[in-house]
Amino acid sequence: MSRKPAVTVAGGGVFGLTSALALADAGCAVTVWDRGGGNASGMAAGMIGPVFEAVLDPVSRPHLDLMMAARNLWPELAQRAGIVLDRSGALAVGGEGWLDQVEAGFGDLGLAPMALHAETARALAPGLAMTGRRALLTREDWRVDPRPALDRLTAAAAGAGVVFREGAVLERGGADILVVATGWALPHLTPELGWLAPIKGQLVRVNGSAEGTVVRGEGVYAAPGLDMVFGATMEPGLSDVDIDQSVVDPVLATGLRLFPALRDQSFKVQVGVRAATPDGLPMVGPGAAPGVVLAAGARRNGWLLAPLVARMVAAFVTDRDPGPYAAAFDPGRFGIHRGGGG
Repeated sequence: MSRKPAVTVAGGGVFGLTSALALADAGCAVTVWDRGGGNASGMAAGMIGPVFEAVLDPVSRPHLDLMMAARNLWPELAQRAGIVLDRSGALAVGGEGWLDQVEAGFGDLGLAPMALHAETARALAPGLAMTGRRALLTREDWRVDPRPALDRLTAAAAGAGVVFREGAVLERGGADILVVATGWALPHLTPELGWLAPIKGQLVRVNGSAEGTVVRGEGVYAAPGLDMVFGATMEPGLSDVDIDQSVVDPVLATGLRLFPALRDQSFKVQVGVRAATPDGLPMVGPGAAPGVVLAAGARRNGWLLAPLVARMVAAFVTDRDPGPYAAAFDPGRFGIHRGGGG
């Protein structure tokens, strides 16, 4: 194309915004459409944690190399968008039996965590109450605060010429390419989206800023930032956004055992619905519908994978090499015939 390719991005979450920024930087004329009202990216903890994801989540375990490659793209993206990237690492805290399992999980991946005395762990995570004598630390896991990060991504994209519109995208329309970066929605845009299944997630935001390292406990994480985030549930098959106290209360109680000084603080519960594929990896690449490129199905690793997904989307749209993970993310890997990306 002699003119700038006109690209519509459906979805203003982290996949949509990072893809829009990468596309604009690649010379495309980009319009982002979003329905507003919040999205799963904003109702998250902003974890960029490949190691603990691989250690603690069986679905993520086979994909450590891929997740590390995505994480390694974050410093460049953070600098481009002015995002504060917390690289202080993450702690595992819990009973000795559970910590032994975590340590074994590191070993299975060919990794070794740092063993810390309780006093050192408390210094890294102010307010942490520990009953055990040790904690495990990895410096390989990072984090961003999702709400300011989304704002910075939006500002960077707008500064690069991206146009923002409010509303749902129902078709490609006059755009050369439609990038589908929606969550659990709009399965009619291309057949592959029918593979997506919803996963409901509920987390608790405790009012007041918190400092220190992310803490991974038994059945909960605690992520400090503009507020302290305790989370998060994974409820496959559910797509409602109703608060379920029977699910939330154990998360809050476990989090407060880790940080008891927060008991008197007010809190709010946030509910989001993520989209997941059968193998837990997103679909990134041309769909069966002409002129459609997918960037959907982040499951629980949207923030972690975003810069890699964005780079691949820009490559597909501009006919460049999408890199070594194209097959792993191929939207046609579940058996749907593809017609190409337009």
